[in-house]
Parts: sequence; C-alpha cells; structure tokens
Amino acid sequence: MTDAIPSQEFMLLDWMRRLGGKRIPAALLSRLRDEAAGMPLLEGLSTEETDRLVRLAGELLLAKAVTGLEDMEVDDAMRCRLALQLALPGMNLGMRAYENWREAILYPAPFVVRNRWQDGIGLTHEGEQVLIGQAHYQGPLVFSWPDVNESPLLDGWNVVIHEAAHQFDMLDGPANGAPPLHKGMDRAAWSRAWNQAYRQFCREVDHGVEGWLDPYASENPGEFFAVLSEAFFEIPHLARRDYPELYRLLSQFYRQDPAARLPPVDEESVMPVQPS
Repeated sequence: MTDAIPSQEFMLLDWMRRLGGKRIPAALLSRLRDEAAGMPLLEGLSTEETDRLVRLAGELLLAKAVTGLEDMEVDDAMRCRLALQLALPGMNLGMRAYENWREAILYPAPFVVRNRWQDGIGLTHEGEQVLIGQAHYQGPLVFSWPDVNESPLLDGWNVVIHEAAHQFDMLDGPANGAPPLHKGMDRAAWSRAWNQAYRQFCREVDHGVEGWLDPYASENPGEFFAVLSEAFFEIPHLARRDYPELYRLLSQFYRQDPAARLPPVDEESVMPVQPS
C-alpha cells in the first residue's frame, strides 16, 4: 500500500481543474497505477493499455468534480478507485465520451430518490426507490460508495460501468440502448440485434427462466444495454457465449475485447440473488 497523495496535491488538482490545466500530477498518476494493480477488473491489460487507462483516469479527475454527501469525506484512494472504473469502458473512446457530465456524487450508502414513471398502459406513478447508482441526462453521476468500492471484483456486476454506459447512451439523447455509433458501424444491424435479444430476454424473465443476467435488464432497452455492458467487462466469457452478436457489437462500440484478457468465471458464482 502506497502513501496517500498529500492533500495539497488534490488542492492543486482543484485549482488546475478551475483553470483548465492539462498536466496530470506525477503523484496522481503513480497512485492510479498502484490502485489499478490491485483491481481484478483490470487484469490482463497490456502495459500500453494500462498507461492509456491511467492517463484517462487522471484526465477525468482533472476535469470532473468528485463530491461526497452526508458528511462523507472523499479521499484520494476513493477518487482513484472511482476514476479507474469510469475510465475502463472509455479507454479507447477518449474524453469526448465523457463530455455530458461534470460531477460524480458519492453517498456513504444506498440512497433514496423519488421518481415518476409511466406503466405499460400510460398511467403515471410516483414513488421512492433505493438506488446504488443513477445517471442523469446532462447531469451528475450518483453512486453509493460501498458499491463503487466492491464493483471491480469480477462478480458480474459493476455499478460504475453501468452508469457510465448510460452516459455514453445519452450522448445523443435520453438512454434508449442506442448510443451514437462509430463510423463504419451499422445502425440498422445494431437495432435489429439488440431489439431481438431484448425481446427474447423479456420473454425469459416473464416465464421465470433463471440465468446469470440480472432480470433488471428487462426494465427497458436502456437498462438492457447498461447491464450487458457490465457483463461485457466483468464476465465477458459468459456474455460472448450467450450473446455472441451483442458481444461482437459491444467490442466494436467499446473497441475492446475483455474475453481476450480476463479469465473465465464460474457461472454459479455470478447468478443473481433471487428475492426470498
């Protein structure tokens, strides 16, 4: 375990952020490397990939504020652990993929929000929900810190990647499972593959078919994309086995192939916990 970055280092970071500074402090890069070395999620990255990831995480910390609520103090290790997970899905996309938000907010525990939504027949409902993460269109990312801390463990879920996927999806409007695609990618082929897989998954959930993919993915196409993005980075061998076409499309979108670097995991170990 390395020494913490001195508080004045992050004070300098705050000033550089306000003034538009671009140089990432060497102590911050060093701390990011140390933190990355202990994260199972990042196993198998090449030296060049790790360098790119660490630099992007440093750029995120320069450009984005990380704020703790409910009297929670956010230290350097927390910032680095969050930034590295945020940087992983965008490692080959660059800072433009993160341009829609400026702040990440951390709660010391799952948090309560009051939401309004429409059901399948158009009736509007309002109620409270307990969440561990939330992405706002052109707004902040909000997380429960304990869940951020436990996310990079290759257990099939990752709240940071989930909310980052929503933000990528919202680069061209509200989250709908259809993010802006790169040049050369076929929008019609993307829509056809994702719509077909989503409808099939919803049928399986409706019929009580249990599998490793969280049933929450059936909520709407935006959640299906975000949950599959989690699986793509956390349990890529299962995602590639059961959703080969979606895996191929995610590889094109994220410009990564996690199955080539991560070890397979036991399917039983990542099965969602069913409510009793």
